[in-house]
Amino acid sequence: MTKLISAALLACLLVSAPLLAKDPPKITDDTITDQVRLNLANDKVIGAYPFEVTVKDGVVTLSGVADTSSQISRAVGVARKVKGVKAVNSTIRLKNAGGKK
Repeated sequence: MTKLISAALLACLLVSAPLLAKDPPKITDDTITDQVRLNLANDKVIGAYPFEVTVKDGVVTLSGVADTSSQISRAVGVARKVKGVKAVNSTIRLKNAGGKK
């Protein structure tokens, strides 16, 4: 009898567990913005560059100035890895791209 009651309680717990689980938090543009900024700031290669980050409907736009094209690529790659990012656009320009006068 005890085994039957234990089995019934276990079955109830297994059935109700998914109902008690919370929905994962919704990923908003603000959440993505914060995470991209944090990841850029913590990156050892590009952390010193003050890139601007804007997000609209999961699409990240990075802007600012970098010294090399590899830094731009790195910033785009860091942004792409953030959960919820659908695409990354970069308007980051190279420091000396305007040429010398």
